[in-house]
Amino acid sequence: MTTHKHIFGPVLSRRLGLSLGIDLIPFKTCSYNCVYCECGSSPDLTIIRQEFFPVEQVISEVRDVLASRPHLDSITFAGSGEPTLSRSLGQVITFIKREYPEYTLSVLTNGSLMTDQGVRDELTPADRVIPTLTTASQETFERIHHPHSSLSIEAIITGMVQFRKMYAGALWLEVFVIPGLNTSAAELAGLKWAIERIDPDRVQLNTLDRPPAEDWVQAASDAELERVSAVLGRSGVEIVGRDHPGCRAEKTKTNVSDLIQATLYRRPSTLEDLVRTTSLSTGELADILGVLEEKGTITSQKGTRGIFYSICQKNSINGIPE
Repeated sequence: MTTHKHIFGPVLSRRLGLSLGIDLIPFKTCSYNCVYCECGSSPDLTIIRQEFFPVEQVISEVRDVLASRPHLDSITFAGSGEPTLSRSLGQVITFIKREYPEYTLSVLTNGSLMTDQGVRDELTPADRVIPTLTTASQETFERIHHPHSSLSIEAIITGMVQFRKMYAGALWLEVFVIPGLNTSAAELAGLKWAIERIDPDRVQLNTLDRPPAEDWVQAASDAELERVSAVLGRSGVEIVGRDHPGCRAEKTKTNVSDLIQATLYRRPSTLEDLVRTTSLSTGELADILGVLEEKGTITSQKGTRGIFYSICQKNSINGIPE
């Protein structure tokens, strides 16, 4: 059995369906330290792009996983930090689009490096790019994201506008809603102005779904999300989690324990989340999770949707659970 360091899943994404993840960076390598991040806090921020892992290593894993041409709704660059910090991003995107054109390729990004023309160029071949925007105010930007000190929200919005002009693919904009921070009339007016400038194909309203980095962060209610949608007042606005795509996953042929650990390393999940990801029964998964928790490999924490399981970071090396 092969253990992959850079590929995880497939997982059932609330936004993308059955998604195979590609993670090009070490754990929590990011330009933001978001208060809502499911991966915890980022003590050391960076905006310096690096090749963190040999690109040949990543491509070899992609070949291995896609050799059987599995059914996937998306191949998604995501993980436990900001994917555009990797200088390998463009090479891997180009490789996948050339060798496996039948797959939809998505990039989840916080958008902070869209100020860089090189990053914008590397993202162009992707089928779908999904940056995050929470505010048009620098003060609120800093309160929500605790960003690298060099980052300006106005420059980031301008970068997104420039990318939209050159990009022929689908641009979906994630707006993460935090009650009390970016939901006032002034905040929403600023967001509406920025979104009109960027002109994305779709706006996805998201809110807290997993335990956050800071405990005070709360999820927006359905009524609050509906209000935000009404204020933005444009077509293509959707609330994440509505009309959830069905999972067509088959039972994985890989070791289920390894799949669970790789998934939990990058995104805390409930038992129900893992049922959809693996297609195993609740009882089968509960037994596996019980063994992993008894061994100290994973830990559990109560969240808004129930008990969330996550990997114990002390039991991982270079982003891969032992």
